[in-house]
Amino acid sequence: MQKRRPFADSFHAFATRASVWVGNKWAFVLALTAVLVWAVLGPHFHYSDTWQLVVNTTTTIVTFLMVFLIQNTQNRDARAIHLKLDEVIRAIRRANNLMIDIENLSDEELEDLAGQFEKIGTTYEQRKKERDVTTERRTRRPGEYPEQRRNEHGHVPQAQIAVITFSQKKRSR
Repeated sequence: MQKRRPFADSFHAFATRASVWVGNKWAFVLALTAVLVWAVLGPHFHYSDTWQLVVNTTTTIVTFLMVFLIQNTQNRDARAIHLKLDEVIRAIRRANNLMIDIENLSDEELEDLAGQFEKIGTTYEQRKKERDVTTERRTRRPGEYPEQRRNEHGHVPQAQIAVITFSQKKRSR
């Protein structure tokens, strides 16, 4: 059973609602409108220090509070994604279970792990190229070479066959 934490739960609910609202297009429209109203009121207040102080103070406070709300939301989202990926890794039999919780490794350990996966990727690409060459050789018809050009009906022109036949005879000698 999960224990109740009233402050944490209420902050979680508030942070979620606030981040959803602030990420909304209407929040941007409201902020833009506030800046425009402030700019239009500039001549009325003779661009005084108080006029500037109002916008500076307001934006500083809003930015300061939003940093914490956004960070809270991002932390929760990242944790949820990590848990989902951990479950996928655990569920796939061939997956390496050592990958679970790698976000807790040091930067040096993560670099080593990245290097291992780069080597795996390089090996895979080499094998793929070798497999492609082998497949191409197996699917090639006798006497057919990559330099052959086919016409619109899929046939090799007779002049080209003669050149290839001549070059084959030359190689066999």
